Amino acid sequence: MALFGTNGVRGIANEFITPELAVNLAKSLGTYMNSKGTVAIGCDTRISGQMLKSAAVSGALSTGLSVIDVGTIPTPSILYYVRDFADAGIIVTASHNPREYNGIKFIAGDGSEFSREGEKDIEEIFHSGKYAIAPWEKTGSFRTDPGANEYYIRNIINSVNAEAVRSRRFKVVADTGCGAGSLTLPFLLRELGCQVLTLEAQPDGTFPWRNPEPLPESLTELTNLVKMTGADMGVAHDGDADRVVFVDENGQFINDEVLLAMMAKYVVEREKGPLVTSVGSSQRMVDIAKEAGVELYWTAVGSINVARKMMEVDAVFGGEGNGGLIFPKHQYCRDGAMGCAKILEILAGGKKLSDLEKSVPHYFNEKTKVPAKNTYTTMEIVRTEASKLGHKMDTTDGVKIWYDDGWVLMRPSGTEPIFRIFAEAKSQTRAKELMREGLSMVLKAEKLSTLK
Repeated sequence: MALFGTNGVRGIANEFITPELAVNLAKSLGTYMNSKGTVAIGCDTRISGQMLKSAAVSGALSTGLSVIDVGTIPTPSILYYVRDFADAGIIVTASHNPREYNGIKFIAGDGSEFSREGEKDIEEIFHSGKYAIAPWEKTGSFRTDPGANEYYIRNIINSVNAEAVRSRRFKVVADTGCGAGSLTLPFLLRELGCQVLTLEAQPDGTFPWRNPEPLPESLTELTNLVKMTGADMGVAHDGDADRVVFVDENGQFINDEVLLAMMAKYVVEREKGPLVTSVGSSQRMVDIAKEAGVELYWTAVGSINVARKMMEVDAVFGGEGNGGLIFPKHQYCRDGAMGCAKILEILAGGKKLSDLEKSVPHYFNEKTKVPAKNTYTTMEIVRTEASKLGHKMDTTDGVKIWYDDGWVLMRPSGTEPIFRIFAEAKSQTRAKELMREGLSMVLKAEKLSTLK
């Protein structure tokens, strides 16, 4: 059975993601590392996080690894910490997944997420059950480090034009959704001289107001408060703060694809070099790369795939249309707080967020999702049926069908038992039409898969 999905191992906490699983995954990592080195271990705010983190600590110690417990921490924060202070890392998080989920992700010694090859090696060790268990006198050492988040914040400030941002005294509304970003984003914004109004900034793993995914429909309080207070912008995180989304000064949600294109345009105007994104991203990225005269590389969905390709081609920027922005000069991972600091750096130049939105090519995007019990079989049926349509297809990840006036992508989620359908066109009517066509194709395939 495959353990790793698009981003780590995920499932319902204490049903699939159990303490036993966490112990054995950590033991697999220790075996992979030949029982040598130091591993940093942290978790987001989910209520099962401390339970699973403690289990992972025990598993790593049992193989002889030294462990640094960095506490409750955003994913990009522990990635940055591992790069400078450890040989590997484990973060207990389910990122944007609903509150009942949790997960386990591995971090390589260079501060990037584990490669797909590394995940396969870990998985083989896990399924073999042959762990390198240390004798009693060689079990690992343990210590805590409460300063990881402060170190992360300080280095973000050093990576942007902080003085320009401070000079503007921006008013920002921050909705951290009770997730791990509650421990970093408000403090970063204050260090950047912002007047900060917070929503849901108390760590609470029950996520009492909204699910961890910062979708437009769940950010009504954020949009209302931006308008009521005359704030320059609103910003929101997912559960582990590796994603970031924005609301402009008028209280309008900035489409994730527009955000990705805005940032790509800003970066390549200042530094020529390749861009990388996944097959689910917008045609806007094609237009921006062409205008700048740079290469654009496509990958399968997932920040791991994007980041690894960025390393390979020495890209200047990359990411996906889900609030996942990657700044390689800072680190090779999605980084929500860094994305927020960069947006403030752009705004410090005098433009408003609504102006930036208008500066990128205009398309309409639609997306939906549907539960699926037989994702593999359903995907095979979709692929077969799509090939009969006679349109250009991309099967890098799922099935993307290109039409003369748009495209639709159908792919099984790597983190939940669902299918995601994305569509884009020059008109909203056509984008919705393509999304419905994709949804219909998936539903028919799912129905057929139950008959097999």
